[in-house]
Amino acid sequence: VQLQASGGGLVQAGGSLRLSCAASGRTTSNYALGWFRQRPGKEREFVAAISYSGNTAYVVDSLKGRFAISRDNAKNTAYLQMNNLKPEDTAVYYCNAKYGNSWLDAWGQGTLVTVSS
Repeated sequence: VQLQASGGGLVQAGGSLRLSCAASGRTTSNYALGWFRQRPGKEREFVAAISYSGNTAYVVDSLKGRFAISRDNAKNTAYLQMNNLKPEDTAVYYCNAKYGNSWLDAWGQGTLVTVSS
């Protein structure tokens, strides 16, 4: 499957953004989708994931209450709703797909989110 993240941009602290992850190719298989981010000068980190059915969704504890993940399989798209953004949320956000227990090795281009104070 190929993944394309979009929806990033410049937002003021306290604002919101919704990122989209469009999947193409092997979309008929059962796969989870996840969001990761890489903040300046830091390693890429896991943010959230959602099962193929959408029944199971997980957001890391530090972001719960502000971030939410969802998906629409009819559109082969996952979303990351980000509210009350903070400057420390500034990062390149990536999406990835998981078949079984493994995330894909290849990463898409990502989308840059910049939160100004």
